[in-house]
Amino acid sequence: MLEIIKEPWPWYIAGPLIGLTVPALLIMGNKSFGISSSLRHICAACIPANVNFFKYDWKKEAWNLFFVLGIFFGGMIAANFLLNPSEITVNPDLKTELAGYGITDYTNLVPNQLMNFESLLTLRGFIMMVVGGFLVGFGTRYAGGCTSGHAIMGLSNLQWPSLVATICFMIGGFLMANLILPIILSL
Repeated sequence: MLEIIKEPWPWYIAGPLIGLTVPALLIMGNKSFGISSSLRHICAACIPANVNFFKYDWKKEAWNLFFVLGIFFGGMIAANFLLNPSEITVNPDLKTELAGYGITDYTNLVPNQLMNFESLLTLRGFIMMVVGGFLVGFGTRYAGGCTSGHAIMGLSNLQWPSLVATICFMIGGFLMANLILPIILSL
């Protein structure tokens, strides 16, 4: 059983399990799935500032903080006890393309040549980590939610704004992966 948990799960198992989160949350208490809102709840709980955005009863959403805490601890358990010792499987064509940018280490989920403290001090690393992180945060706030909230919860509830947001996420992802990322990786 432990070996099955350590292996990557195919989409036809992982996808429905993620999708079943939506009805489970709705049945258990009419709750919406989303991760980015938890940062707002943490700020509302910890920052006693007089900011209208943080003036609400965050305690009603405390379940979301426990959910995110569970994700964090689940990730820690998986990273420490359920690691698959094999190299990450990457398409050979993609490996060849990435080798042209100096990316050859696939021992972690994210190549070490991209995400480490030394590369943070390079232009490529700064753009990828700092600017990219800012853009993800800005986009999440601008769209009124993250990809999990819109694409999983919003689409399953047939919400028009979630469809628009998900289409924009997909277009942005395609543009980034095919046009902008090669430019950044060549820096």
